[in-house]
Amino acid sequence: MTRWRISFLIASAFTGVAAMLATGAASGQSAGAVDILPDEALHGWTRIPFSAIDGVKPKLQWRVDPAQHTLICAGDGGHEWLRYDKELGDFVFEADWRFTPRGEAETRYNSGVGARLSQFGEIYFQAQTTLAGGYLFGNNFVDGALRRFNLSKEMKENRVKPAGEWNHYELRAQGSHLTLSVNGAVVNELPNCGLLKGYIALEAEGYEITFRNLKLQVLP
Repeated sequence: MTRWRISFLIASAFTGVAAMLATGAASGQSAGAVDILPDEALHGWTRIPFSAIDGVKPKLQWRVDPAQHTLICAGDGGHEWLRYDKELGDFVFEADWRFTPRGEAETRYNSGVGARLSQFGEIYFQAQTTLAGGYLFGNNFVDGALRRFNLSKEMKENRVKPAGEWNHYELRAQGSHLTLSVNGAVVNELPNCGLLKGYIALEAEGYEITFRNLKLQVLP
């Protein structure tokens, strides 16, 4: 085989790898991420009340559309979490979401994506999903006590799109540091997360919201 032929094959191989990486980036897929969208029976996920002392309401407000590969929360079954049942340390969790529009006059859409929840949600760190923007808030565990926090004023910019349009959230948890990216840019960071292990979850809070592309990458 000539030197020219070897060079050509090496160049072609690199071109192919670059094309695959570009395709993955364009589709929003992360290297090493797995799809954790539940099946129609919600296996691997558990409903828990948003307030740990309340019970879960009888009505099931979550359903999976297998044809569209989406998870839909009707928002009419009470305030609760749908918790992924695997406890996690460091991770990157990505989710697309959009609200079902209720008309131009409606502005109070509300839901969230949770990270590092305690098993029953007494401690939680939430990426808020509202039209006013995405930011972190919740109940942190600091100096042996639960402390409420809200980083809405530290939000770098509002990158959330109007109701009916898809948004992309990325929650990264590494050590005690949580980072929220909205539609491709970091908007909020929490440097002192009090739980180093916990659960991810999706929130029901009175509005119909659809999730898709639930991608989880466990970090070493």
